[in-house]
Amino acid sequence: MKFVFFSPHFPANGTEFCSRLHEASATVLGIGDAAYEHLAPRLKNALSEYYRIADMEDADQVLRAMGHFIHRWGRIDRFESLNEHWLEQDAAIRTDFNIPGIRRDFVENLKHKSKMSAFFRKAGVQTIRQHKYVDRAGVKAFVAEVGYPIVIKPDQGSGASNTVKVNDDADLDTFETTKRPGVSYLAEEFIDGIVLTYDGLVDRDGRIVFAASHRFEQSIMEVVNTNSHLNYYCLPFVDPAVEQAGRAAVKAFGIREKFFHIEFFETRSDKRIVALEINMRPPGAWMTDAINYSYDMDVYREWAGMVVNNKVGGPFTGRYYTGYASRKNHIRYVNDHQAILAAHGDRIVHFAPIEDVFSRAMGNAAYQFRSEDFEEVKAIVRFIQDVER
Repeated sequence: MKFVFFSPHFPANGTEFCSRLHEASATVLGIGDAAYEHLAPRLKNALSEYYRIADMEDADQVLRAMGHFIHRWGRIDRFESLNEHWLEQDAAIRTDFNIPGIRRDFVENLKHKSKMSAFFRKAGVQTIRQHKYVDRAGVKAFVAEVGYPIVIKPDQGSGASNTVKVNDDADLDTFETTKRPGVSYLAEEFIDGIVLTYDGLVDRDGRIVFAASHRFEQSIMEVVNTNSHLNYYCLPFVDPAVEQAGRAAVKAFGIREKFFHIEFFETRSDKRIVALEINMRPPGAWMTDAINYSYDMDVYREWAGMVVNNKVGGPFTGRYYTGYASRKNHIRYVNDHQAILAAHGDRIVHFAPIEDVFSRAMGNAAYQFRSEDFEEVKAIVRFIQDVER
């Protein structure tokens, strides 16, 4: 298999994906804007060839890179970035070069939240009530139906970017004066709940061959808008209601040979599962690593085996709750790094700074830690994120 990986150097876990493809006997070809000498040694080892371009957003440069690879290596079997930002470009390249995978004619269903709802309804999964934001009068009519608060967000985007909670008419007036020109917005009913994800692998025959779930008790919107720290948990099991809704959604969207990341609300009042959105990519914010720690597996290797050979190992059984707790440079914490290591070093499995481009949501640095005791993991989160008062 000849696999072109777009932007293999960024984010950093591209090295893991490329290395596992190489180990699975794929010919891995990279396109990126970093100098070859700046690539990580393991990434260099995984790539059979690397084509540097000056501008990742320039479609002509990407086309020239593909032309070079085809001239030298022959037919290309796969093209992936595994990145939300490049989803449309990935689809365009696959369409232009007749490469298997999501094409131009379907990608809009994955970029626009307004179009996702139809697929969730097809799956029989409850979804958030929405209204396309055209003007204030239309939103007021929507508020008359669902009541305040509401959430206003771009129809296209991820990571709670430019998403606001609107509590009353005054907030709506403020949004009217501050909204970004040229952006299509959605108004959604506000759901009081936690986020549970359904993350995993679906093979080229449409079979879900692995699934895991993460629990977010914070609002990502609030984390981003208040510049706060983030925490979440990878669970060693998937809630049956999430499993049922997730499987139905994967089938409705017709996903094949992909990572998937689906977000659901679990309402606080009555535990209903309500679909939020779907992403055809690995989950971000170190969640792939959290899966590895919770299940004692290598999800990068399993993905590569699925892509190259349509085979996944297992079955994999969850054992640990894995926590993620980030810190922000501008927040004063009670416990410094050395105190954290002294108190919980035997549970910490990873610590690292976070790239600036992701820091608004993910934090400036973060810890991952695991235990078979969920209460212990939650206590570690509180210790790491204890703020001076």
